[in-house]
Amino acid sequence: MIPTPSIATPPIPIDVVFRALADPTRRRVLERLVSSPASVSELAEPFDMALPSFVEHLRVLEGSGLVNSQKKGRIRTYRLETEPMKLAENWLSKQRTLWERRLDQLDDYMLTLMEENK
Repeated sequence: MIPTPSIATPPIPIDVVFRALADPTRRRVLERLVSSPASVSELAEPFDMALPSFVEHLRVLEGSGLVNSQKKGRIRTYRLETEPMKLAENWLSKQRTLWERRLDQLDDYMLTLMEENK
């Protein structure tokens, strides 16, 4: 029997969000958008890169749902979307709770060992 190649499943939304957040340029764009929506040229101004390269960062952010854009005439304006950030925050919160519990258990175990070795 010849094995069939597996078809990769699309990443879950949180993977897309974390992939978008992994880049410092994209994080700086999000930080800028916290204050107000902005045009592509306003967002690109502080970055030393070609506009097509910068626009690719915006596409990644929009594809992750972290931003959305609207075009009026020749101006495309981007604004922050909060739901994907909440998804990431909830995941991180669950991980923090899990690891805090595990570290507390380790601490209890270490204290028990120390008491037994006295």
